[in-house]
Amino acid sequence: MKCETDEKGDFLIVEHRMSQRGALNGPHWHPELTESFLVIEGRMRFLVDKKEIILEPGEEITVYPNQVHQFWSISEQHTVVTHEIRPPGRHWKMFALVHKLECEGKMSAKGVPRNPLWLGVAWECIDGYIVGPPKFIQKVFLGGLAKLAKWLGYRI
Repeated sequence: MKCETDEKGDFLIVEHRMSQRGALNGPHWHPELTESFLVIEGRMRFLVDKKEIILEPGEEITVYPNQVHQFWSISEQHTVVTHEIRPPGRHWKMFALVHKLECEGKMSAKGVPRNPLWLGVAWECIDGYIVGPPKFIQKVFLGGLAKLAKWLGYRI
């Protein structure tokens, strides 16, 4: 994971290495971020604005601001994907947190923190919103969980 700058501005590059099939997130959207994914090994399934796209090695997809998206590893073996986020926002913190929680066994099989306080910390880093609850509710509820978690000493 590294932050870089080019003629288009700041961006974050993350290489995801997945050894299991399954969802990597729930449906969500970002008001300002553009995300690009390039499959290096394996296969990925994307759902972008209700359209399903399957990517093979060498294929890529770009998800633009306000597009609802979710993605899965669908490989029998392992999957390697390069993921670019522009602008990087606070995403690097989210990836650091997810890695920490995965290593500590604190994530569900669906890739969600088991402890709601960690969910609040993660929500504060995604620079976006989950599908379902209105933005206002997410800001109040998940933002409140994030503040409580910070007060209780939860740190990335």
